[in-house]
Amino acid sequence: MIRFATIGTNWITERFIQAALETEQFAFTAVYSRTEQKGREFAAKFGDPKVYTDLVALASSTDIDAVYIASPNSLHAEQAILLMDHGKHVLCEKPMASNAAEVRRMIEAARRNDVLLMEALKSTLMPNFRAVHDNLYKIGRVRRYFSSYCQYSSRFDAFKQGKVMNAFNPAFSNGALMDLGIYCIYPMVTLFGKPESVQASAVMLSSGVDGEGSLIARYPDMDGVIMYSKITDSYLPTEIQGENGTIVIDRINQPYEAKILYRDGTTEELTRSQPQESMYYEALEFIELVQSGQRESQINTHARSLAVAELMEETRRQFGLRYPADEA
Repeated sequence: MIRFATIGTNWITERFIQAALETEQFAFTAVYSRTEQKGREFAAKFGDPKVYTDLVALASSTDIDAVYIASPNSLHAEQAILLMDHGKHVLCEKPMASNAAEVRRMIEAARRNDVLLMEALKSTLMPNFRAVHDNLYKIGRVRRYFSSYCQYSSRFDAFKQGKVMNAFNPAFSNGALMDLGIYCIYPMVTLFGKPESVQASAVMLSSGVDGEGSLIARYPDMDGVIMYSKITDSYLPTEIQGENGTIVIDRINQPYEAKILYRDGTTEELTRSQPQESMYYEALEFIELVQSGQRESQINTHARSLAVAELMEETRRQFGLRYPADEA
C-alpha cells in the first residue's frame, strides 16, 4: 500500500483520488491546502486524512511515501523539488513545469534523491493508446499526425465579464497550449519523437495568455498538425495517416476508441477493453513503479517530458508568450 498525499483540493485532485482508490494499492494519507478550512472540507470527502498548510511539514512527514501534485503550473517545480529533496516520490500533473529549465531541475532532483518522478499525462498510459502504438506499423510509412483538442472553458465566460481566473492567468503559467495543447503534443512525441522544428501561431487574450492556437511540427518524412483551444469547441478525431491506411482515435485526451481505415476500404477495430476511469491507468503505472523500485516510467519518460517542455517553450516563443517563471 502506497501512502499518498495530494497538493490541490480541486476537481482534478478529487478525480485522481477516486481513480487511485480503484487500484486497491492507494492510501490517501494527507492533503496540502493553503487554508485549513478548505483542506478540512476536501479531506472530509475521503475519510479525513491529515491536513497540512505547511508544505515543509508535509515533505518532512514519515507517514507519506509519495505526493500527487495538482497545483497551478507555476508551482510544480518548486513544490516537486522540495518534496523530492525530502525523499518523496512525485507524480506531477501535466504540464510538468512552466518551462524546460524547470523540468531539467526536477529531473536532476529525482536522480539526486533516488526517487520516482513521473508526469501525469494520462492518455499515453491508457490501453487504447497502447493499441495504437502496437498497431502503428500496419498503416505503412506515416506521413501525417493530426490532432485537435478544442474545449470551450466555462471560465472563459467569467473572463469575458472581466474576471481573470487561474486558467487564463499568465502568473500561473496557464493558457490553452499548456492546459490542452499538451494532450496533442505528448502523444506525438511518444509515437514519433521530438520534431526537427515547429511553426506556431496563436490568438492571444487580453490577460496575456493564448486562448487558442495551432502548430505544424516538421519531421524528416512527415509532419504533425495540431490545433487546440479553450475558447471554442471542436469534435474532430485524431488521425495518424499512413501510406497504407489511417488510424482514427476518438479523443486524444482520453482515447476510448481506435480503428484503422485501410486504403482498400476495410476497417480494423483496435479498441481494447478499458473499464476503469481514465486516470486509473496513470495512478496504477505510478504505484507499480514505486512498488518495483523503479525511478522512471518507460512510457512517460523523463526524456519525453523534457522534449515536450522544450517544444512548448519554442511554440510560446514564436507567438510571444512569456511567463513570470521564464524570467527566473
